Amino acid sequence: MSTTRRHTILGATAAGGALLLTACGGGTGADQAGGGGDDAEKATTITLMAAEYSKDNTKAFWDAFADEYKSTYGYTLDVNVVSWDNIDQQSSTMIQNNQPPDILNLNAYASYAKDGLLYDSDEVLPDEAKSDILPTFVQYGTYDGKFYGFPDLASARALFYNTSLFSKAGIANPPTTWEELEADAQKITDGGDVGYAMPLGPEESQGEFSMWLFNNGGDWKTDGSWAINSEQNVETLTFMKKLADEGVTQANPARTNRADAFDLFASGKAGMVVGFSPLAASLDEDGTVDYAVAPFPSNDGTESKTFGVTDYLMAFKKSGNQDAVKAFYELYYSKDQINTFIEKEGFLPVTQSGLEYFQKDDKLKVYLDTLPNARLTPTDDPTWDKIKLAVQQNLGSAMTGDPQETLDKLQQTAESEG
Repeated sequence: MSTTRRHTILGATAAGGALLLTACGGGTGADQAGGGGDDAEKATTITLMAAEYSKDNTKAFWDAFADEYKSTYGYTLDVNVVSWDNIDQQSSTMIQNNQPPDILNLNAYASYAKDGLLYDSDEVLPDEAKSDILPTFVQYGTYDGKFYGFPDLASARALFYNTSLFSKAGIANPPTTWEELEADAQKITDGGDVGYAMPLGPEESQGEFSMWLFNNGGDWKTDGSWAINSEQNVETLTFMKKLADEGVTQANPARTNRADAFDLFASGKAGMVVGFSPLAASLDEDGTVDYAVAPFPSNDGTESKTFGVTDYLMAFKKSGNQDAVKAFYELYYSKDQINTFIEKEGFLPVTQSGLEYFQKDDKLKVYLDTLPNARLTPTDDPTWDKIKLAVQQNLGSAMTGDPQETLDKLQQTAESEG
């Protein structure tokens, strides 16, 4: 999967597959509650279904990991690396057939946790590993008081700005408030370019909106209840519509996907865009755009909050596999393994030791500074997948309609699901 499409695929069928697995008896996924109890025959081989982050690195890493896993613990790890385009369907089919992998690398876990299919951290995660994982990822990996969604890597967003276009427009520094962003975007637009590239298309509109609403005191949920149409969120979407109405964004933000916005910025024709570290790597490799990265501005100039994303390495309860699963996590969360994987794939750490390790790269400073306090979408809610899909399909309509009405409808959808 290309880095510009990372995290666009979620398990839309995950909940249905989980329910089918719970209802089925027998097979390799049976004895869910028992896990790897003393009376079960101990597994000597476990399976990993891993998402393909890159063709150059993902399979090579997991194959080498399997060799190390075998030599260190004596267990065999069968590795199946699947593209992001196919992993949802393949994993869902396996679960429906009562044959889940022992370890699944996916970006949604809560529906499986809800149905009692997963090991929690107390059962399989070494104490040293759990204490090293950044608290924000523990928080969003926790369902009903137990930690099930163990993070593999992360990304965080920041404001990318074209320093040449800023200089041409007479702008000395990146914006720190929305008012400044609006003024800067107007100056760049007056010079014949796009001031701010705003992707509200169906690929990942929830990501763009998250970055804005988190920086206006908003959130998707408040005190356990959906807050999609909160006063802060309506104010946020109204401001975004204002930018589009003023013509300082590209034409038709509702049909612009993240990849399109990245391409526009990479062409040198956009002054600002929300991006992440893989975009920086792509821009550096291309070498045609002069750019810098800054924290995304808040509405009132207070400390910036970043939107974070992580994927999960979740473990399915299967008869006899608990010890082998424990060994898997012990090895993966060792510093040499996890930091190597993240560095090769070009993403961000999920552990405190990883934060310290990646301090060597000055280009990551803006992300590392905000990562410990990153805010995520509510992946700890089993209904989020369906709600996210509704957001992706409908949020952009506010650009030509009424932001209040758009968010009211999404709020109704969330409440009907939850």
